[in-house]
Amino acid sequence: MESGRALSARFVVMAFLAIGLLGETSNAKASSCPPSSCGNIQNISYPFRLNDDPKNCGHSKLNLYCEDNVTVLRLNSGRYYVKSINYNNNTIRVVDPGFDRKNCSSVPLYSLSSDSIIFGSPYRVYSYDIHYGIVWISRAITFLNCASPVNSSLYVETAPCINFSRSGSITLSQLTTYSYVAVGPTIASDLEEGCSIGWTAMASWTENHRNATSYCYIHNALVYGFELQYSLLSLDPYRFREVQIWKILAMIGGLVMGKLMFGAPCVIWLLIWKWRRRNLSMYSAIEDFLQGDTSIIPIRYSYSDIKKMTNRFKNKLGEGGYGCVFKGNLRSGRFGAIKMLGKSKANGQDFVNEVATIGRIHHVNVVQLVGYCVEGSNRCLVYDFMPNGSLDKYVYLKEGTTYLSYEKMYQISLGVARGIEYLHQGCDMQILHFDIKPHNILLDENFNPKISDFGLAKLYPTDNSIISLTAARGTMGYMAPELFYKNIGGVSYKADVYSFGMLLMEMASRRKNLNALAEHSSQLYLPTWVYDRYNEGKDLEMSNATEEEKKIVKKMVIMALWCIQMKPGDRPSMNKVIEMLEGDAECLQMPPKPFLFPQETPIGDPQNNPNLTCSNTKLTWTLSGR
Repeated sequence: MESGRALSARFVVMAFLAIGLLGETSNAKASSCPPSSCGNIQNISYPFRLNDDPKNCGHSKLNLYCEDNVTVLRLNSGRYYVKSINYNNNTIRVVDPGFDRKNCSSVPLYSLSSDSIIFGSPYRVYSYDIHYGIVWISRAITFLNCASPVNSSLYVETAPCINFSRSGSITLSQLTTYSYVAVGPTIASDLEEGCSIGWTAMASWTENHRNATSYCYIHNALVYGFELQYSLLSLDPYRFREVQIWKILAMIGGLVMGKLMFGAPCVIWLLIWKWRRRNLSMYSAIEDFLQGDTSIIPIRYSYSDIKKMTNRFKNKLGEGGYGCVFKGNLRSGRFGAIKMLGKSKANGQDFVNEVATIGRIHHVNVVQLVGYCVEGSNRCLVYDFMPNGSLDKYVYLKEGTTYLSYEKMYQISLGVARGIEYLHQGCDMQILHFDIKPHNILLDENFNPKISDFGLAKLYPTDNSIISLTAARGTMGYMAPELFYKNIGGVSYKADVYSFGMLLMEMASRRKNLNALAEHSSQLYLPTWVYDRYNEGKDLEMSNATEEEKKIVKKMVIMALWCIQMKPGDRPSMNKVIEMLEGDAECLQMPPKPFLFPQETPIGDPQNNPNLTCSNTKLTWTLSGR
C-alpha cells in the first residue's frame, strides 16, 4: 500500500511538471512578438496578427489586414471593419462597411448570416456575455422586399430611411416598393405572401432591443456591428497539446490507481470508454474537418432548419444507397435538393469527401453545394434544385421517356466534358470524381448538365500523374479497368476519362453498355458492337435521323471509343476530348477495337498510335499529351 501511495504521488508530481513546462512554452510563444497597430485598433497581439507581421506572430487563421489605415477582417468573401478586440472574453467586434451612421438609408455590402459565419471559420457568433447586467447576443437582421404593404408585428418598416419609391435612393434590381426588416434568421417558408429576402446582416442585440419598432434604432445596432468569438483551445496547438497530455496523464494515473485499488472495475470502465469513443469518432472526425478547412464556404444549417425547409421531409425526390433526397425551400426563396445521408460505411469519409471537393469550387457544369448539416448522426447536404432530374431518365429509350434530340444530347456531353476538365485542371487541386455516370449528371431547367455526387472523389496535387488507391471505387460498367487490373497502367485522371467514354457511348446509342438480355452475343458489350458496325461502314440504328444528326452521333461514338481504351495511356485527356468533340467528325480516326477484359496481346502503345490529324483544320492530337 505504501508503494502504491508513493507511485501515485510521483505520478501527480510528473503531471504538474509536464503541464507547467507546456504552459511556459505556450506563454513564451504568445509573448515573443511585439503588438501591432492599425488605425484605431491598437495593441493587436496574439492570437491575432496583421498580415505583414512575421509568420510566427499570431495564428494563421486570425489574420487581420491594414487597408488605408483601417483594420479589416476578411470573413467569407466580405471585408469587415474591426471596431474593437476584447482579449478577456475572446471576442472581436466588426461592422459591414456599407453602413453609415449618418445615413440610415445605407445598407450592407455583404449578405451574411450566422450560419454562413459558422462554416469553415475559426469564429463563432458571440452568443452571450454579461456587460453591466445585460446579455449581449449577435443576431441576424433580415432585409425583406415586399410587393405590397405588410401588417405584421414581426416586420419593421424601413421607411422613411429606405424608400424605394423615391428616385436616386438605392438601385438594386431585386428590390421592390416596400421594404422591411425582421430580427432573427428568416427562411422562405416563414415569409409573408409577396415578400422575398434581400440581404441578411448581423448586429449585436440585447434584451432591451426586443421591443424595437423603429428602423433607425435597428440601423444604429447595425452600425455598432456584431461580435464574433474565437476559441484559443482549438487555435493554439501548444494549449491543445497541454490538454491532450493532461488527458493522457490522467488516463495513466487512472490505470495505475485502478490496478492498485479497484482492479477489474477500472478495466471495465476503460473498455466502455473505448467503445463509446469508437462510436463517436466518426462525428468528431467530421467536426474536426469542418472546423479546420477554411477554403470552403457553404452554409451550415441546423437540423431544425432542415426540417423547416423540407416541411418535415414531405416531398421526397428520390432514394438510393446513400440515403434520400427531399425538395425544400431555401432561405433565399429558391428551391433546393436536400440529400439526407444514411449510415456511413467509411467513417464519415463520404460526407467529408463531398464537402471538401464540391464545397470549394464553382463551375457552370458542377452542381452547387449551398450548405450542409451535421448534428450527431444527422448528416445532410443542401444543393441547388435541378428541376429536370438526372440524365439517366433521358438516355435510355423506353416507354414514357422524354425524348431529347441528338443535338441536345451532344450539347449535354460537351457540358459534362467541360465540367470534368475543370475538375482535373481548373482548380488548385486535381479532383478525381471516380463515379461519372448518367445518374450523377443533373439537368437544370434549360437541360444544362451539372456533375454531382462527390462521395467517392479524391483530391491530389495537379502534378500527380499516378495516384495510389487502397480499393476500387465507382459503379460497375463505368469503372476504369486499371482499378482492377494493375498490370495495364496506374490509376490517374484517365479513370474519369474512361467513365466519361462509357457515359458518352450510352448517350450516343441510347442503350446500356452492358446488356445481359441482348438477342445476340455480339451485343452483350455495346462498345464492341458499335465499333463493328462503324468499321463495316454502317451507322447506328437511328429512326428518322438527319444526316447532320448521324454525323453528331458518329463523332460522339468515336470519341467514346478513344476514351474507353483499355490502357490509360491510350486515352486522351479531357481538354483533348473537348477539342475533338467541338471539331469536325471527319477529322477523327477510329481507335483500336475496345475489349471488356485485358488481352494477352497489347492492343495499343502510345508510341505506336497514329496522331489524329485533319488537313482541313490542321488539328493534331498526340495521345501521350495531357
